[in-house]
Amino acid sequence: MVARISTVAFQGIDTRTIETQVQLSGGLPAFTIVGLPDKAVGESRERVRSALLAMGLSLPPKRITVNLAPADVAKEGSHFDLPIALGLLVATGVLAAEEMEEYVALGELGLDGTLRPVAGVLPAAIHANAMEKGFICPAFCGPEAVWAGDSGTGFEVLAPPTLLHLINHFKGTQVLSRPQPTPLDEAAADRGDLRDVKGQESAKRVLEIAAAGGHNLLMVGPPGAGKSMLASRLPGLLPETEPHEMLDLSRIHSVAGMLTDGKLVRHRPFRDPHHSASLPALVGGGSRVRPGEISLAHRGVLFLDELPEFSRQALESLRQPLETGQISIARANAHVTFPARVQLVAAMNPCRCGYLGDPGRACSRAPRCGQDYQAKVSGPILDRIDLHLEVPAVSAADLSLPPPQEGTAEVAARVRRARAIQTRRYAAHNQGPTASFVETNADADGQLLGNVATPDASGRALLADAADRFRLSARGWHRLLRVARTIADLDGSETVGRPHIAEALAYRNNAVAVA
Repeated sequence: MVARISTVAFQGIDTRTIETQVQLSGGLPAFTIVGLPDKAVGESRERVRSALLAMGLSLPPKRITVNLAPADVAKEGSHFDLPIALGLLVATGVLAAEEMEEYVALGELGLDGTLRPVAGVLPAAIHANAMEKGFICPAFCGPEAVWAGDSGTGFEVLAPPTLLHLINHFKGTQVLSRPQPTPLDEAAADRGDLRDVKGQESAKRVLEIAAAGGHNLLMVGPPGAGKSMLASRLPGLLPETEPHEMLDLSRIHSVAGMLTDGKLVRHRPFRDPHHSASLPALVGGGSRVRPGEISLAHRGVLFLDELPEFSRQALESLRQPLETGQISIARANAHVTFPARVQLVAAMNPCRCGYLGDPGRACSRAPRCGQDYQAKVSGPILDRIDLHLEVPAVSAADLSLPPPQEGTAEVAARVRRARAIQTRRYAAHNQGPTASFVETNADADGQLLGNVATPDASGRALLADAADRFRLSARGWHRLLRVARTIADLDGSETVGRPHIAEALAYRNNAVAVA
């Protein structure tokens, strides 16, 4: 007899059905796991053996073979402990095979039989619900798993604290109640308020444009000018996440093992990795492929402070995901794709000492030090950033001013109105099954961008003149049109005019707006 228990293997945030096959046969006693297991899966033998002994059950003196099918898919993680143990219990007649066929199981076993939490419970539960099967996971992960379906749909979730509780449930001597989802946080995330920023009115305007259109932003200025402070206020200007976005974000954080108390990720993420972050930390990877910072910031903000201090290889790896909204990680035994639709906000000093342009504080190598320092960021990366802004130092006069009357709430209201315009504009385009999804102006491209952002005659003349003078690339041309379209949306204008093109030019590669 071969006992069969369903579980999953993770490929990015996607899941694949794995059948855990357990067979007891004659021969010398042995416990073998096959099917491309990694070290954590191979060590399941000892954890399962000890967990069964803790309940007074011992493995039969037979040859035990566990096959994780399909055998050509790499198996990683400790979550195979529970399906292997359940397969042994079915093979030895402790549990009924017919009952266990209706469930997908995953969980790590402690030596005393407790079920320990594992990563990836939410996507695994969604997979089980799609298969119209029940789901078994550790008690700690139960509140996370129930988000995969409504109790009214018949999606059954069993979340026992120990393996013994699960056995007693199927024996009818104990009943496991359905876990309750952890309520979402009603309070908005504390992102700070724009009223805390003294001066920097131009920077606040650019921040509003970036939030309204989903544009990437680069701020250049001396130390203490408020670049990091401004960047941290951006998530507060963005619209709240929709239900499908919360589920999308939570799947990524679940695979990364970062969901707290089973709560879905409600607020848009703000990730600010240190400039010493390695390439796998930034884009994902490692021996066991996990999402990187760019995926953890999906549908939120990725803030790279001290941009030139990041390794060149790590920065260049951002080229493709900034364009496509996803990151593909290729390995010899796996090809994994993670979502990475982020809004990049970068900050940097004008030079290594930070005071280029200040005669009293600049180093003796100016202006050459500034040229060398800024050259660490390649042209292709800069070309993918829509908004370039010089942030000046804050004067004592600015600091003595009273708090601004307009704060995050007022600016966020204008951003929501501009986003609503874009939602209506692109609704028809997003209907087709093969259509590329366009959420904001930053996503528009090709003929669609031409249809919605072609300027009037005066604007076209200014745009043509600027393209020749500043030698705009094709990508730069299109990104300038997107920014101009966003500025027009903030103004409530149906057409893109000369003033909108002029303001967009002021934020493009340090170009100066032309009247």
